[in-house]
Amino acid sequence: MRRQILYILCSLLFILVGCKQKAELPSQFSEANAEAKIYPDYKDVVVPPNIAPLNFIVTDSAATAFVTHLQGGGKELLAAASDNGVIKMDSTEWRALLEANKGGEVKVDVYAKRDGGWVHFKPYKFSIAEEPIDAFVSYRLIEPGYELYRQLGIYQRNLTTFDEKPIYENNRQYAEGENHCINCHNFQMGSTENMLFHVRSNHSGTIIVQNGKAHKIQFKDSTIITSGVYPSWHPTENLVAFSTNKTGQVFHLYHPEKIEVMDERSDLLLYDVAKNEVSHIIRTTYDLETFPCWAPDGRTLYYCTSYIKPLLIPELPDSTVTQQLLLKYDSLRYNLMSIPFDPATRSFGQPQLEIDAASEQKSISVPRVSPDGRYILYTKGDYGQFHIWHKSSDLWVKDLQTGECRPLQEANSDDVDSFHSWSSNGRWFVFSSRRMDHNYSRLFVAYFDKQGRARKPFLIPQEDPEWNVLLLKSYNVPEMSRDAVRISLEALHKCIYDTEAENAVYKPNPTAIVKLDGVTGASPKKP
Repeated sequence: MRRQILYILCSLLFILVGCKQKAELPSQFSEANAEAKIYPDYKDVVVPPNIAPLNFIVTDSAATAFVTHLQGGGKELLAAASDNGVIKMDSTEWRALLEANKGGEVKVDVYAKRDGGWVHFKPYKFSIAEEPIDAFVSYRLIEPGYELYRQLGIYQRNLTTFDEKPIYENNRQYAEGENHCINCHNFQMGSTENMLFHVRSNHSGTIIVQNGKAHKIQFKDSTIITSGVYPSWHPTENLVAFSTNKTGQVFHLYHPEKIEVMDERSDLLLYDVAKNEVSHIIRTTYDLETFPCWAPDGRTLYYCTSYIKPLLIPELPDSTVTQQLLLKYDSLRYNLMSIPFDPATRSFGQPQLEIDAASEQKSISVPRVSPDGRYILYTKGDYGQFHIWHKSSDLWVKDLQTGECRPLQEANSDDVDSFHSWSSNGRWFVFSSRRMDHNYSRLFVAYFDKQGRARKPFLIPQEDPEWNVLLLKSYNVPEMSRDAVRISLEALHKCIYDTEAENAVYKPNPTAIVKLDGVTGASPKKP
């Protein structure tokens, strides 16, 4: 029996090897007056020296075979494809090519075999940066529109290879009492040693992972709106800043953007992981605070806020705030704020206005400070704070030294460009975009230089480049890390299914900003 299995495996291997297209440069060819059409577009991009091979598809229906020749720094790489045009490169040769061309360029020649013979397209180039990218990016895969909490997962991809593994998956089919949502994973300073994510609906709670072990906590207090939502782990202290949001979804009948995600109320919380204590940072009635983000030195907390009192309609006293805000959904606009923090005393100062987007009829969300503390990257759209549904959403950057704010034109598209995360050296960032087909969000990587300028972004490479077309899920909340998640899927499953959430003890913070008298939280000071 073993011999039969071995014979079958050897036969399959022989067939696969025999079917592989042999890579040889054509001896004769004609010159085409055009560049090859390739998918994804990897022309003129800057890539990390440790990125996985940029496999691609040559789209030329008139051709029956293809050869690609990469060369630079005394190294070369040949790869071939049959009529499907899928170019897959040898990983060992690819690494050697990148290593030999750090800080330089690689030239790419593409050849296609047509009825009249071989054609050579105009060559293109891509550059290799000196600085590597963090090896791992974690994300949620989710259907763009869904009704039940099923087939959701948080996954981690090794960007230096094509390896992807699930961090945690919920049930793959509907089961009453089992369905639950998972979201908002977050790491401390780009390391998975301390991490967290939320579980919603059944088995709910926030999963905290430390020292290789997971436990589940929850926030329940009469002063807290809901549980913790958007998190930001303090860079040096065992603290997490959370927003707490009363959120709802509404659907348009006649609008190109079919869904709107809105907050009725939101505040900011500070959670002490070691003591299992939670307190308010800001608690207000008419200000919606959300998306907290620590600066790398841990002495400033950035967040977004919208003042909603002018939008409420006195003639509708019996309606809820949500119903009133629905009538003004495109007038909800968020500014970027900051608040100083003293780690020694764990006290907060007074909020300061960083960017007054509302006065420009614009709205800001998802601030992320560069690891060197120089820049803050954020998204800016026409209204609201859930910009992953807004085609007006673009990436913007503020220079915290000069105060200059500008759009990252080099990276933006005419569709949604939203959630982003920095590599730990500050030279790369990953973000989600719907520029490919306007429906599904995919992950793009862009180089960010020391002058605060980005380079043309590129789609994260896949072993089979067709996967970005075939995958019927969106990438959501990309978070970069230097290391892989250590805890097993089984351990997380046991924590979620077999344990009850421990309630955090509420401890009032004497330095919290509290405004519950119908007046907006203290007039913010401009820097």
